[in-house]
Amino acid sequence: MIAFGCDHNGVELKNAVMNYLREKGIECTDVGAYENASYDDYPVYAKKVADLVSSGEAEKGFLFCGTGLGMMLCANKKPGVRAVCSIDSYSVKYSRLHNNANVLCMGANVISKGLALELADIFMSTGFMGERHERRVKMLEEIYKD
Repeated sequence: MIAFGCDHNGVELKNAVMNYLREKGIECTDVGAYENASYDDYPVYAKKVADLVSSGEAEKGFLFCGTGLGMMLCANKKPGVRAVCSIDSYSVKYSRLHNNANVLCMGANVISKGLALELADIFMSTGFMGERHERRVKMLEEIYKD
């Protein structure tokens, strides 16, 4: 299952990416926000998605706000969550290959729908290389414990 969350800025982009992945047969859950008419606090939704990924209930997550940065900062506070914010395909690809990123944050005010769908495809289809990178990801997990 893939978890989705956003604040008021990211509702439309979240829905577009989530529906796109559902059309591909991927199970998705939506923790909100559900409308862009209010001013929702991004940490509320980042925590909900991060909790699902951290607990293993969700394999991966997607978070959307104006820039994606606030969501990333919040989500990375949870053990086991490796959230990245990106607007380019190279970074998304290597966040999966080398860092085993499991949450992708995107900024609805800085990314187009078409690019968001492309990045979602890359994020979902790229695997983790393991090997020397596994050691580094374990080092990240140790930092979370401090």
